[in-house]
Amino acid sequence: MPRVTSSSSSGGGGGAGGVGFAASRGTVVRTYEEECSYITKQGLPSLSPSSSVTFDIRLGFVPNMRVPGRFFVNERLSSLMFEELQQHAKTGGSGGGFLPAVKQIANVAALPGIVKHSLAMPDVHSGYGFAIGNVAAFDMNDPQAVVSPGGVGFDINCGVRLLRTNLLERDIEHDKEALCQSLYDHIPVGVGSQGIIPTTASDLEEALETGMDWSLREGYAWVEDKEHCEEAGRMLTADPLKVSARAKKRGLPQMGTLGAGNHYAEIQVVDEVYDEVAARKMGIGRKGTVCVMIHSGSRGLGHQVATDALTAMERAMTRDGIMTNDRQLACARIQSQEGQDYLASMSCAANYAWVNRSSMTFLARQAFAKHFKVDSAEDLDMHVVYDVSHNIAKVEEHEVDGVMKTLLVHRKGSTRAFPPHHPSIPVDYQLIGQPVLIGGTMGTCSYVLTGTDKGMATTFGSTCHGAGRARSRSSSRAKLDYTDVLANLRTKGISIRVASPKLVMEEAPESYKDVTEVVNTCDRAGISKTVVKLRPVGVVKG
Repeated sequence: MPRVTSSSSSGGGGGAGGVGFAASRGTVVRTYEEECSYITKQGLPSLSPSSSVTFDIRLGFVPNMRVPGRFFVNERLSSLMFEELQQHAKTGGSGGGFLPAVKQIANVAALPGIVKHSLAMPDVHSGYGFAIGNVAAFDMNDPQAVVSPGGVGFDINCGVRLLRTNLLERDIEHDKEALCQSLYDHIPVGVGSQGIIPTTASDLEEALETGMDWSLREGYAWVEDKEHCEEAGRMLTADPLKVSARAKKRGLPQMGTLGAGNHYAEIQVVDEVYDEVAARKMGIGRKGTVCVMIHSGSRGLGHQVATDALTAMERAMTRDGIMTNDRQLACARIQSQEGQDYLASMSCAANYAWVNRSSMTFLARQAFAKHFKVDSAEDLDMHVVYDVSHNIAKVEEHEVDGVMKTLLVHRKGSTRAFPPHHPSIPVDYQLIGQPVLIGGTMGTCSYVLTGTDKGMATTFGSTCHGAGRARSRSSSRAKLDYTDVLANLRTKGISIRVASPKLVMEEAPESYKDVTEVVNTCDRAGISKTVVKLRPVGVVKG
């Protein structure tokens, strides 16, 4: 990583300096060394180079930046960021595919109405428009401010739910294969999988509008599940009339399904406890406690909602004269018809995702109750610890330059992490802060964190969401063998059930960054606090 300067401030402006501008991608043609001169590592000169994990991107790195960029990476993670930028500079920006993540962070900083910084968490990697791991907030009172589907992602409200139990690892070590099989038998998984919970078109309409309230009414959720879910499992701005017939058609048969890709249901055990007070409050303070983690989203419905919105917003940009550095940053004024329609349909997809995870929670509870031959999952204390969202935009109150503002916060591949005493988190977590669930890659550890006051002040109450890809899916398929990946999991004592074995290379640990490095970086930056490490003993994947 050459010539990245160290400074105690975020640096000043800086123009394009007469270099060429590729209008379609916000790309300025510069040498790698020239690119790095715009990136400043925070920290006083007297401190060691490894003392800071915060990098700022000065104005001028790409054209039209309204605010600086900022990303958080430690020494090991930073090499991936800068290698990607180096390759981009070497090809003069003509390499095809997504822009480097650092360029995408800067292009988001050029969007109308953005405030403070365009931020990226340590698991950042290139994505569609926004980088995955990007956080950006837009002033709701600025008539020019925009909403962008690329800042939410195609899998709207892809998220993670953690269930605890009163079981210990010793209670399952002799029959974890059978328990893993029971979970696999109960939860539909894989590409094109269909739900087994009866759902009519009328049910879908109500689920889109009311979220987990529908699950509760139909008997697929416990009352306390809602309390331990972001937004209590329901976005009140949802309007099913704004969801296309095609999106509903795709979503109807997939309710209560895991899907494929990086989605999973894992049986995990508490491996390490770093904050005993917070861990006990969540009911996971004892080492060896068995948990279930479910990672899934809004399936085909959410993907279609995003696709429909992108088409509408491209027309709105032409009409309203909105210019962006990258066509993938299609957007619309928040208060425009297109902006409001997207937020209403996005809220429906978010509600669908909460219902989806609630339905799989119901099925997981059935699987455990059947396996352990108990009358109810309540006998196993299978309560929801928390449910977090990754890909979503929400209206929130935050302080900007000493003034409270109403912002539309986009979190793409990042997690809300509110501090203690925030009114939006459950009563029983008020003293410890919001639980944050960080899923690892297939066969690696996961983490539970809590939000902090520093994170609220510096990242709009946001932190990482997982490991983040280090290798493309195509590269993983070309360089890894699925039999080796599965054999490696078995040598670790992990039971695995996979619907599509030949797809597991894409999700192998080698395809991702080290989740421990990601979590440690967040902890060092002070944007979240590590509470518990979870170790997988059973994996169910599509």
